[in-house]
Amino acid sequence: MNTGQTFWEHLDVLRGCILRILVAVVIGSVAAFFMKDGLFDLIFAPCNSDFIIYRLINADDFHLHLINTGLTEQMMIHLKMALCIGIIVVSPYIIFVLYGFISPALYDNEKQHSIRIILSAFIMFFVGVIINYFIIFPLTVRFLGTYQLSSTISNMLTVSSYIDTLLMMTLLFGIIFEIPVLSWILARLGLLKAEWMTLYRRHAIVAILIIAAVITPTADILTLSIVSLPIWLLYELSIFIVLKTSKHNVTKN
Repeated sequence: MNTGQTFWEHLDVLRGCILRILVAVVIGSVAAFFMKDGLFDLIFAPCNSDFIIYRLINADDFHLHLINTGLTEQMMIHLKMALCIGIIVVSPYIIFVLYGFISPALYDNEKQHSIRIILSAFIMFFVGVIINYFIIFPLTVRFLGTYQLSSTISNMLTVSSYIDTLLMMTLLFGIIFEIPVLSWILARLGLLKAEWMTLYRRHAIVAILIIAAVITPTADILTLSIVSLPIWLLYELSIFIVLKTSKHNVTKN
């Protein structure tokens, strides 16, 4: 560990890191802004029945027609999505810069663990984002977008509600897929045991089904199963990780 800098020198280094991150985010966001057609083709792809998950489950033909209700709404959505995509694209650089700032204050063993945690968390977050985009979000859109209380009522969905739901679910599933990483950290600290997770497996499965039902409020068993399966697999993976970590802690002690 080497921290032979004054408080003000640390602030200067932090300011430099923040400036580099802001520049990277601006560059990424500007690039995403000028790739509007390709960007929004990707974002709105789940609105059509030819999307990959719909073809795999032989879903009925449908098309969601989105409307705009505000004068500045489309421009603001364009800016918001460009910023989000810009942050996602440059996120590896952001993590690299932040790690470069904190690493001098870490011991060698702490650096090894922190690198493992950061890489694992980063990978699992993006796995959650990808699974949400290709599976969870399209099934949610298909159900909610075509749900009707009566045939006399037609759905008129705003583009802002679509985008807000996409961003919310993307963040939600990115966080959900951090469960194995969080479990590993808690197991390293001795705060989580595989025996506890195994004992309460049935309770966890019920909770998973409830979460899946809330995320995709549909009576379709296939959809509910598709949503529940990855979350359940995360729980089982977490049990395995906690078990291995606990054995490692015992051996080390």
